[in-house]
Amino acid sequence: MSAYLELESRFRRIAALNEAVGMLHWDMSVLMPTGGASARAEQLAALKLTIHEMKTSTEFHDLLEAAESDVLDGSWQRANLREMRRSWVHANAVDADLVEAMTRASSACEMVWREARSENDFAKVLPYLEEVLKLSQEAGKAKSVALECSVYEALLDQYEPGGRTKQIDDLFADLVSFLPDFLETALAKQAEQGEAIAPVGPFDADRQCNLGRHLMQVLGFDFGAGRLDVSLHPFCGGVPGDIRITTRYGEDDFTQSLMGVLHETGHALYEMGLPEEWRYQPVGAARGMVLHESQSLLIEMQACRSREFLSFAAPLMRGAFGGTGPEWNHENLYRLYTHVEPSFIRVDADEVTYPAHVILRYRLERALIDDQLALVDLPDAWNSGMVDLLGVRPPDDMQGCLQDIHWYDGAWGYFPTYTLGAMAASQLFAAAKVAHPDIPEMISRGDFGLLVGWMRNNIHATGSSRTSNDILLAATGKPLGADDFKAHLQERYG
Repeated sequence: MSAYLELESRFRRIAALNEAVGMLHWDMSVLMPTGGASARAEQLAALKLTIHEMKTSTEFHDLLEAAESDVLDGSWQRANLREMRRSWVHANAVDADLVEAMTRASSACEMVWREARSENDFAKVLPYLEEVLKLSQEAGKAKSVALECSVYEALLDQYEPGGRTKQIDDLFADLVSFLPDFLETALAKQAEQGEAIAPVGPFDADRQCNLGRHLMQVLGFDFGAGRLDVSLHPFCGGVPGDIRITTRYGEDDFTQSLMGVLHETGHALYEMGLPEEWRYQPVGAARGMVLHESQSLLIEMQACRSREFLSFAAPLMRGAFGGTGPEWNHENLYRLYTHVEPSFIRVDADEVTYPAHVILRYRLERALIDDQLALVDLPDAWNSGMVDLLGVRPPDDMQGCLQDIHWYDGAWGYFPTYTLGAMAASQLFAAAKVAHPDIPEMISRGDFGLLVGWMRNNIHATGSSRTSNDILLAATGKPLGADDFKAHLQERYG
């Protein structure tokens, strides 16, 4: 087993370097002054090139070949070797110059995007985004040959191993045929009930932060191994022993930020629950972004927008902001948190309209990658797509094609995992409640131990030992589908 053990040693170093990359990205989003952008690009390029050189060396390839002839002790080692090979395939498909160029272009584009977004100026970031797209296409073409799939699927594979457009197209077509009529049903039911009463601010950001931190602890977040900070675009980063969550606060509305914090806590719990003994190996990483998004959406949407949770949280919200009156009643807050309305911003969208935001981005990024849409035409295509899918037209690009960081940061092929994750979340929550029918009652008492424990055993602890579909099949008894998601929407909004 000497070849395999040597690979474990090398991947341990690679994992540590990747963790350093993650921390540098967190710092860039949270603390770094704009003057540090050039130096940060140099640092990230150096680290990523070092990792690439380690994986693409002749010696590394020879070790892989030898290790695949080793007699390995168990299924985890065999799965680890499989993931090592997958990592090698991705690395060897592209050369070092492309890795460096992509890193520098993405860093530069992200920094310009921050200014362009605040200034509502797509033209300002367009040339930088054109460079990122060109390099992403180049990488996708190279990887598509190695992975024997389409260019878009090769980019998707970086975020969801084995993901294929046929499955996405079928699942999204199911939703597109269901959601428009259901949206009308949900809006009609909502109109019959009358408008929820929104609490009136201002809501002090520090108080929002304190409430968010308290509810993070209720969910099981360990502040001895993590932080909550502020960034332009909320995210969960860091490493399993040092998780970094960010949010953004608006003093006129505390609800969006709070649910964003709970969403990112779902991601964090997944990272905190990964198998410790395999932390620095590929098999110990999260399986992919479909399962990752399932964990954040299960916490935010399935659990924390439920009547049970809001009956627990309403007194905490009243106490945090000194609230009085009917607007702070848990039933009113439930209606507020489950309010349905077509809107412009994806991260603030409700469960019923959210899939349309993702489907739009999926269609657009496929068209851009396949040269069926020019980047200069993206704003108009975006706005037309919003009209077609949701019946609303963004008034400006800040609320349109500039709102998300993903493309500007080089993350092409990521978007479909959000709605696939929502489907998986519904499927998993339904299975968890079958296994433990008292989960909703426990949530009403602020006790997430049973729910998180079930996820620990069935999702978190599996790491990347199996495919996403096999993990989901073992946990729920069926492959990924839209039925549980549609049933959940019908129960809550129908």
